[in-house]
Amino acid sequence: FRSAAIDLKAIQFNLTDIGEGIFEVEILQWYVKEGDKVQAFEKICEVASDKASVEITSRYTGVVTKLHHNVGDMARVGEPLIGLEVPDTKDAGPKQTPVASSTPTPPPTPPPSPPLPTPTEAAPRTAPPSAPLPSTPATAPTPHPSGPVLCTPAVRAIAKEHNIDLRQVPGTGKDGRVMKEDILHYIKQGAAAGKPPVAAAPTASSGPTEGDRVEVLRGVQKVMFKSMTESLSIPTFSCGDTCDVDALMQLRKRCNEHLQSQAKAGGRPLSMSYLPFILKATSLALEQYPIINSTLNAETLEVTYKSRHNIGVAMDTAQGLVVPGVMDVQRKSIRQIAEELAVLQELASTNKLLPEHFQNTTFTLSNIGTIGATWAIPVVFAPQVAIGAIGKIEKMVAFDDSGNVVPKHVMHFGWSADHRVVDGATMVRFSNLLLSYLRNPELMLVEI
Repeated sequence: FRSAAIDLKAIQFNLTDIGEGIFEVEILQWYVKEGDKVQAFEKICEVASDKASVEITSRYTGVVTKLHHNVGDMARVGEPLIGLEVPDTKDAGPKQTPVASSTPTPPPTPPPSPPLPTPTEAAPRTAPPSAPLPSTPATAPTPHPSGPVLCTPAVRAIAKEHNIDLRQVPGTGKDGRVMKEDILHYIKQGAAAGKPPVAAAPTASSGPTEGDRVEVLRGVQKVMFKSMTESLSIPTFSCGDTCDVDALMQLRKRCNEHLQSQAKAGGRPLSMSYLPFILKATSLALEQYPIINSTLNAETLEVTYKSRHNIGVAMDTAQGLVVPGVMDVQRKSIRQIAEELAVLQELASTNKLLPEHFQNTTFTLSNIGTIGATWAIPVVFAPQVAIGAIGKIEKMVAFDDSGNVVPKHVMHFGWSADHRVVDGATMVRFSNLLLSYLRNPELMLVEI
């Protein structure tokens, strides 16, 4: 019966690149376990990056021999995710040893990596380092391999504060990850450039008490930590204004009546909020002030003026704040914008947004009015250079052109911009133009 035997081979299924700028993901859940049979394109796990949750599917049909990570572990792009045993389709002639069907074949053990060359010979030919080296040779750092250094944003912040190259800090965590204790120890050894040794940050004397709960920031909260930490380095100009939206309210009412009549006649149900009108007005204003729709490379001091108006819209979800983008707003009608927003909101509420929904946004709006806030000073998301916040509509007492007291509905807007790129006058003029379209929405018809 040897001719009927199926030859098997052991392979490693590596985590592939799932999005721009994503180097590692968190394992949220496994859909398979060791010993399970999987088919090609069958779901094997769900992972969360800094941007979104993604389901990973198998590229092969075979048997799972090993799960390389537990739920909650961080998996790096390019490294093994699972081990598989798959049919060997190569026609390599008769095999010397048939594969036992009851015991999975372990993956071949890679040969040991050769030791890294020591810098002893090269040291005399290099220029003196800018930072004083630790006095004890035994603690001299071992350079990390090429590529990003694995560490938390908090560790990067400490390194930036003390002008430390993280590649020179030996990591004691998994896969060489630089832990907080590693960098604090490195600082104690005198590695901070031009600074005296710094003691480790003090910890609370009592520590967690009964009833306290400690959670590690993951997923959406983790990306918020990273982006907000980066935003602290941006010198910001902020301003705000109010907008009379009585005319916009009437227009929206008529549009929704029209959409309802279409739905009764068999059309697709759709209800417009104020946001599609605001996005279109924003795009029209960006046409006149393209610097607002740019991105900044702080390393090369280059500003890129974006031709596409990909406007990110902040959404509150059970998983936290997410900012998917409505793409090419400059080409879309108000109805098309409303339809795309409805799709994004549905995906966000079910945690089904994909990495491509977050990529290449050029400007951001945060609609805090939907949860009851009147106004806010938003924080710029690098590399974008500006952001807006939309408050709730309030009914207020005002004066008309004849001096009579009249009720008006007003909406509050707040703006923030990277003051290294956008001057205050430009931001105010952009706001004035945008709000003029909302006060007189019929003017948008001239531009559409």
